[in-house]
Amino acid sequence: MESINGHSKACCNIPPVVSKSYELKGNYETIGGLKTYVSGPSTATNAIFVIYDIFGYYEQTLQGADILATADPEHAYQVFMPDFFEGNPADLAWYPPTTEEQKTALFGWFATRGPALGVEKAPKILADIEAAYGKKTWAALGFCWGGKVISLTSGPSTPWTVAAQCHPAFISGEDAAKITIPMCMLASKEEEAKDVKTFDEALTVEKHVETFGTQIHGWMSARADLEDETVKKEYLRGYETLSRWFGKHIDAGKKANL
Repeated sequence: MESINGHSKACCNIPPVVSKSYELKGNYETIGGLKTYVSGPSTATNAIFVIYDIFGYYEQTLQGADILATADPEHAYQVFMPDFFEGNPADLAWYPPTTEEQKTALFGWFATRGPALGVEKAPKILADIEAAYGKKTWAALGFCWGGKVISLTSGPSTPWTVAAQCHPAFISGEDAAKITIPMCMLASKEEEAKDVKTFDEALTVEKHVETFGTQIHGWMSARADLEDETVKKEYLRGYETLSRWFGKHIDAGKKANL
């Protein structure tokens, strides 16, 4: 595993993580007809495209978006989190699917909302955002389902300069081998270690692959129990890691656009 400690001169400027009843720093807007959470300064030329997990908009995920918008004093970002599921996310009560009722509900929901949906929708969403806010240099981040979408959109002709995925679903070495940009993966203890290892070994780009061995799938998004101090600490460490990773690589996109 490659360490990223010291790779960014910027010191993270993250405010205290709020455990409950978080007050959003951004706003919901309609962009290209799609509800989108937008955070950070509109004047920023860097942007982060965030693909949420299957549970949609949760305050833990939204707080993470707000953190990334302003954590790095050397790189301001405007963060966009589109509502890919258009108001119909999965129900958190279905997960983990241990009963037949939960399995039926979750697998039925997935039947029409596989990662291909995200891959298909992303280009138009991105074009609509740039039509509204101007051209940006893009980082991208995905959680769970969104992590798979990130893998599938980070190959040749990717719009992203740098990308990251947290506790991703459907991990594939075949996907990793096609990735052409710097990639960060923050896995939980619940992803299969062999799958994470295969993905890591198949990457041919600059990378940071790390397993947060005390954390469950979803600790950086909807399933984060931020009232638990250990979870809260690792949530913060995860977002510090992402901020440094994006800060290290985002400027390469600006140079490429000159």
